[in-house]
Amino acid sequence: MASRTSDLVGRVHQAHSFDFDALFRYAAVNVGGFPVSPSSFTVSQFGHGQSNPTFLMEVVGGGGSVKRYVVRKKPPGKLLQSAHAVDREYQVLRALGLHTQVPVPKVFCLCTDPSVIGTSFYIMEYLEGRIFLDPKLPGMTPDRRTAIYRAISIALAALHHADVDSIGLGKYGRRDNYCKRQTERWAKQYIASTGEGKPEGNPKMFDLIDWLRQHVPLEDSRAVTTGLVHGDFRIDNLVFHPTEDRVIGILDWELSTLGNQMCDVATSCLPYIIDLELDRLDEGFEVTGIPEGIPSQSEYLAEYCSAAGKPWPGSAWKFYVAFSLFRAASIFAGIYSRWIMGNASGGDRAKHTGRIANSLIDRAWTVIEQKSLVPEHPPSVSENIQAVLPLLCNKLFLTHGMRTKSLHSCPKAQDWGEAEDQSLSNSRGKFVPRKEVLELRSRLIKFMEDHIYPMEDEFSKRANSTLRWTVHPEEERLKELAKKEGLWNLFIPADRAARARKLISRILSDDAPNLLGAGLSNLEYGFLCEIMGRSVWAPQLFNCGAPDTGNMEVLLRYGNKEQLHEWLIPLLEGKIRSGFSMTEPQVASSDATNIECSIKRQGDSYIINGKKWWTSGAMDPRCKLLIVMGKTDFTAPIHKQQSMILVDIQTPGIHIKRPLTVFGFDDAPHGHAEISFENVCVPATNILLGEGRGFEIAQGRLGPGRLHHCMRLIGAAERGMQLMVQRALKRRVFGKLIADQGSFLSDVAKCRVELEQARLLVLEAANQLDRLGNKKARGTIAMAKVAAPTMALKVLDMAMQVHGAAGLSSDTVLAHLWATARTLRIADGPDEVHLGTIAKLELRRAKL
Repeated sequence: MASRTSDLVGRVHQAHSFDFDALFRYAAVNVGGFPVSPSSFTVSQFGHGQSNPTFLMEVVGGGGSVKRYVVRKKPPGKLLQSAHAVDREYQVLRALGLHTQVPVPKVFCLCTDPSVIGTSFYIMEYLEGRIFLDPKLPGMTPDRRTAIYRAISIALAALHHADVDSIGLGKYGRRDNYCKRQTERWAKQYIASTGEGKPEGNPKMFDLIDWLRQHVPLEDSRAVTTGLVHGDFRIDNLVFHPTEDRVIGILDWELSTLGNQMCDVATSCLPYIIDLELDRLDEGFEVTGIPEGIPSQSEYLAEYCSAAGKPWPGSAWKFYVAFSLFRAASIFAGIYSRWIMGNASGGDRAKHTGRIANSLIDRAWTVIEQKSLVPEHPPSVSENIQAVLPLLCNKLFLTHGMRTKSLHSCPKAQDWGEAEDQSLSNSRGKFVPRKEVLELRSRLIKFMEDHIYPMEDEFSKRANSTLRWTVHPEEERLKELAKKEGLWNLFIPADRAARARKLISRILSDDAPNLLGAGLSNLEYGFLCEIMGRSVWAPQLFNCGAPDTGNMEVLLRYGNKEQLHEWLIPLLEGKIRSGFSMTEPQVASSDATNIECSIKRQGDSYIINGKKWWTSGAMDPRCKLLIVMGKTDFTAPIHKQQSMILVDIQTPGIHIKRPLTVFGFDDAPHGHAEISFENVCVPATNILLGEGRGFEIAQGRLGPGRLHHCMRLIGAAERGMQLMVQRALKRRVFGKLIADQGSFLSDVAKCRVELEQARLLVLEAANQLDRLGNKKARGTIAMAKVAAPTMALKVLDMAMQVHGAAGLSSDTVLAHLWATARTLRIADGPDEVHLGTIAKLELRRAKL
């Protein structure tokens, strides 16, 4: 029978005791929703497992409600190098939890400060469910044994189809020669755990190491077997649903990395070879008899290969099993060494592990001496199994393909939205990015996963605190990191960079190539800008946020050498920020001819008088520059009255009246300001391009700027789709998952259709901007500017609806993303203006 997760806890082992009060204080600050004034707080320890000590925190609130959390920490004392890396466990759990449907517990926070409770630790979700400690599944009916083993193979296939590049784990480990490297690693660990005052080493182990070195399968160096590896995928590291025979959590990721995934499969098959307990080692199923309902080793392996789309391992299977036994022997030798030192997680039960390690070595040699372990060709998977596997896959992978590789007989990545980098590069469609862009995209995704998503809550907290109009210190650190990784100023088109390089090449620093972007086209930038749009905080961290991008575009395109030197370089470096002052409260500013702000020439200066509002960025303490649009000649032809001028925000006469809010969001510290200009005196040399050129500059500025907004909206919608589908696969209403409700299936499909339509329209507009220029592309840009916000609002509204009340709160990013999307039906021209442009062009075409 299974054990409930709650049945596996007991008192904290004396060797693992720590400061519980310090843990409580840390959790209260770093875990969202953690009860800060509980009536009871207790810590107990999970007794099962021999790696990182794991504890149960139970917090009883004032109303009697109980919240449970799991704490996983490094063991105390001297540890083997690279062992017990809880930070890596946290990294992989967070990536999988945020961006895939692989069943893992949610992680809340990671603490690497040993002064808190003695060692590094992280806090994660407690899963109430069943853990099967005995792989023979005693007490279960045959049909349920079959279902449980099928669930294991499906969960393993799910894990192995996580797209590590898309979820930020692309550099989680080396991918080539995994078995070769792991053999050397565990050989070193075994040597470190034996000899020199420690248990004596077994000579057969050293012979086994030599055999493994000589028999590494050729496929180990090929991509076919490479991906995310759990490292210890056993049935007792899985949490099953309390009543249903499905996996809800994969635990113990201490050994996870990238590499040869067949090693995971072999580990999961060890019960067929050995019956392993902490104090004994017996024969496995295939000697003692397979319990009714449990598939044979070959049948289980065939089901996995069918679900995962993997080739049959054939004769190489012997190596994988021997390797798994070898690694287990090394691990048990390490446990025995820790027991001798007094810091083994399992207490006195660990005293038998030295003997077990030697038995595992003997068993590995028994396997090697067998002629074969599985047939040369896989057994046929029954029609019933072939029918049920796609259904299980569909239920598990109802998510867009950005995060999960396509499963055999399951939805492909391109069927569910944003294609993987590999799919993009192999496509034959119209918009296929070159290899360099794909590499940038992968690095950008990883940066988002590693640095930005984990900080969103912190940025949000500060933006809602008394420090809201100050910059979070982490922002500047991340900006410097983005520069170093070549993810800086990616929006700058190659032709603009070339102009700037000619004008200011002598005064640019050694970072000039980085400061002027990567030489991308507008189309190529679209593939990257979309990724940034998934977080409201991301664009500015790459120096790709509005209005700075538009203002830098203006300077790059129209600024003279002196203006570039004074204002463009600090903007390119990210040392200052800027605002764009055009909209006025007293007139309908969507018609820029209505603008009343005056810019009057007076000797060698211009005097500015007027009132502006919705000057985004002006509240930021780093804002030093305003580009102001006003009238220099009220009597000139209607489109020659306006000019643009560069204004230092510190100039006397500039008064920031108040921050404005968008549906309650003030977007601190960036902000949207109402500003008055009272006799503001600006040098005449600050005029851009000359008097009366304001409309010309505005049209040049707004084309790329509008598209950038659209690109970011595609990313915001993708984030909404991701959160929506994840929620639907976890929440039950009226007896079944939201994902199983007919209305949801219809709505999510329509959202995907509209998102893909909008994405293609935005990419087409970017392509036309590159090929034809701003004027000829204006119709398609207008279409994109209408379609993208409308689509994003629909998707985000649907996502909020699926989240219920939570979707309206600040507990998710959905409300903020929605507010931003709604703004963009007005900002940079309201829908009506763009629809008018589209209609006029259509009528003109008809007349031709």
